[in-house]
Amino acid sequence: MDIRKINDRVSVSGQILPSDIETIKQAGFVSIINNRPDGEAPDQPASAQIAEAAQAAGLGYYEIPMGREGVTPDMVAATRTALEESDGPVFAFCRSGTRSTTLWALSQAGTDTSDAIIDSAAKAGYDMSHLTAHLDKPIF
Repeated sequence: MDIRKINDRVSVSGQILPSDIETIKQAGFVSIINNRPDGEAPDQPASAQIAEAAQAAGLGYYEIPMGREGVTPDMVAATRTALEESDGPVFAFCRSGTRSTTLWALSQAGTDTSDAIIDSAAKAGYDMSHLTAHLDKPIF
């Protein structure tokens, strides 16, 4: 697992396994956001398996899959809600962490400057500069 810290509240990674949940909990995360739709890869565990492991470990679990259709207002709102409802650090994942970072960035639009959002993502290794025009005010 390659956990990349965006800020004190959010970290992202690529695909996780149910067996990774205990490590995520021990790292201090209180919630998990799954941004990967089921069935993208044959070796990918089902969301239900990860949800079950997260719930058994006492972690919050949010499923906000972002597939080929791209970002929707509901995804951004659901990400914002997941972050607001979580009383501590949140761990988000998808195939590579890019979709998770994108949804985080868009959910933060208007709460910080576009430069600050893009800089936080860049420090974690994700280029979100293509979102600059969308980050200075809430999108949805």
